[in-house]
Parts: sequence; structure tokens; C-alpha cells
Amino acid sequence: MSDPRPYEALIDRLGTELVPVRRLLPPWLRTAGWLLAVAAIAVLLLMHYGADPMLRRWAGTPDLGWAGMGAVITAITAAWAAFALGVPGRRASWAWLPLPGALLWIGASGLGCLRTWVAPGTQVASMHQSADCLVFIISFSIPLSALLIVLLRRACPLRPVLTAVLIGLASAAASASLLEICHSFDAAATDLVTHALAVAVVVAVNAAMGGRLLSKA
Repeated sequence: MSDPRPYEALIDRLGTELVPVRRLLPPWLRTAGWLLAVAAIAVLLLMHYGADPMLRRWAGTPDLGWAGMGAVITAITAAWAAFALGVPGRRASWAWLPLPGALLWIGASGLGCLRTWVAPGTQVASMHQSADCLVFIISFSIPLSALLIVLLRRACPLRPVLTAVLIGLASAAASASLLEICHSFDAAATDLVTHALAVAVVVAVNAAMGGRLLSKA
């Protein structure tokens, strides 16, 4: 005689094959883990270049310090927002979290272009020297973006492209923050445009590539 309730046997069989899923760490804790990698790179750069040149620039021209602080805040909040969007049920409005830091970063950088004096220990960068800044930001953004993608793939974000954009913003902002340690050029229009171009390239590449990688998780 056949089982009158075969679905119960199916449910029991499926239940025995289930494997416990390890719960993801909270977004703030995963953000802290990624920031440890950024901090490790910063320590290496500080060991090579020292902190005195950067602190002298910031003391003589506080707008450079505020711009650097804005970049740091942007990196932290963009990474946090990316991890938050990987949690089911979180609203897309988390993507606005980096906005205040980004406004501070952009605003302070723009104000620096209006100064009539040059920051101590710096010079106005030529186009060739500004291109070196572009290479720096993009080069450091590659491993930082890759690390974020690896950390986020397991979360299976429901908005992969938006999450990838935040990954790009976080990585580019972190790279710009690291650049402050060895950046011997004052704020100028060419330098600002180059930095903006580098950030745009990193965000665009992440949106294209990172979105695909996250959607296949």
C-alpha cells in the first residue's frame, strides 16, 4: 500500500539533508574587518613616508585636512552601507549614508582650489604628476574592491549593482585617504579633476564588474 501522505516523507528527507548556515557578522563588524586591511596599508605607507609632511600640510592649510577627513568618512560609510544592503530587508536608502562625508570631501577639496597661497611643503601638480595620483588611486582601489566583493558575495545582495557602486566609492575614497600620506601636491583644479576622474573610473568599473560578480553569488 502506498504512503497516503508522500509529501511528509519528502519533507522529512529534505529536512535531514539541510546543512546549518553560518550567520553573517553584523555590517559594522564586517566593515571594521575591511578597514583593518586599509589600516595595514596606511601603516606601511607611514613607515615609509612618515606622518610629519602630511601633518604640516594639514596644519598650514586646514582645508586639506578636512578633505582627507571627508575621504575617510566616505570610505567608512560607503563600506558600511554596502554591507548593510547585503542584509535582507534593508532599504535602498542606506546608499545615502556616504553623502555627508562625500560632500565634505568634495567641498573641502574645492575650497582648496580657491586659496591664493600654496600649502607648506607642496607644489601645484603638473598634468603628468596628477596622472600619478590617478594611477595611485586606481591601483590601490583594485585590491580593496576585490576584498569587499569577496566579503559580500556570501551575503547575496538583492541590489548587486547599487552595492557594487558603494564598493567602488568605498575603495576609491580609502585610496584617496591613503594618498594623503604621500601626496606632496596642493589642491588645484588639475589635481581635483584627476582625483574625481579616478573615483569615477573605480565606481564605474565596480558597477560593471562587481555587479555581475555579486549577482552570481
